[in-house]
Amino acid sequence: MVGTMSLLRALLGNARTARPGQPPRDGLPPDGSVLLDAPDDRLGPALVAAALGDHIPAARLLAETRRAAEWEYRDRYAVRLAAFAHRREDWLTAWRAEAPGDPDGLLVAAQLAVDRAWASPARAERLREVEPLLHAAAEAAPRDPVPWRVLLDHARGGGAPTALFEALWEQAVRRSSHHHGCHVSALEYLSARWHGSHRVCFDFAEAAAFDSLPGSLVRALPLRAAYAQLVSGAAGDGGPVGAARVGPRALRGAPAGVPGGVPGARVDAAADLAAELSARYPVGDPWPAEVRNLLAYVLMARQRWGAALEQFRLIGARATSFPWSAAAGEGGDALGRFLEARDLTRRALVRGGR
Repeated sequence: MVGTMSLLRALLGNARTARPGQPPRDGLPPDGSVLLDAPDDRLGPALVAAALGDHIPAARLLAETRRAAEWEYRDRYAVRLAAFAHRREDWLTAWRAEAPGDPDGLLVAAQLAVDRAWASPARAERLREVEPLLHAAAEAAPRDPVPWRVLLDHARGGGAPTALFEALWEQAVRRSSHHHGCHVSALEYLSARWHGSHRVCFDFAEAAAFDSLPGSLVRALPLRAAYAQLVSGAAGDGGPVGAARVGPRALRGAPAGVPGGVPGARVDAAADLAAELSARYPVGDPWPAEVRNLLAYVLMARQRWGAALEQFRLIGARATSFPWSAAAGEGGDALGRFLEARDLTRRALVRGGR
């Protein structure tokens, strides 16, 4: 089994990248047609307008998600708009100057502030400085769980104690009990990398997944726990442990340190659950694209080549930065790693892999 990030990088480094324009093979689109982080039909026009300095389409898009309580889309769009503003901020500056109390502009500004603080060498200090902006975004839209997801990320980066994180979590799930972004933030907090362990992380993920609806992205939460274990290099350490109860109390009592990981069977079960979710959506659908990319990565790590190739087929031309940017390393080519991973999977099957 490929159990660490370094070994997967080595495998990908030996894979051949196909030439652009190469005809489709095994039901996969040509390499030259694959796009990285392609926006959906609603976000695309807003990003184009922002590139021209016009914030109105972005403002209308986020206002629409707020009025319709499309919290998952709202979260996804706010993250992408903030990422764009990180490179070019003039349109957001104009938006904020025109409507300083607008909840949608405040949300994008809050996400951007946290993104910049995270990237700073003085992360903790910068996060403290931007906290009032985050609370302003939450107060401007009382029904919206997305500012609370931003506050959860802020708390994790600032080393918040469990009691404070739990209080923020209660506010988030009160607004949307199955919000995917808030659950991902909680999962990160409970991971061995931050304030928990692989076991606690899996317990929370599995309980949340089985408490959610069949088509919900929360069903892929155990897959994220599996990825966290695989890239840490932790090994399995015995039989499965019982799933923790979903809710704020699941955030309590996370042990310090980084114990061994959960068994491989539990990792495979997480992948199988994510595959069931993936199968519910059409080929090339933008909604589960990141889940499918992550699933392909984990299946490769488990050397389940046939299942990995099926996910590459379902991904179609929609590659995502996560997890390939991490596999490529700092400054690496995430799209190149994705294409190499497809080629590696194809060749593993030719060699007789399962």
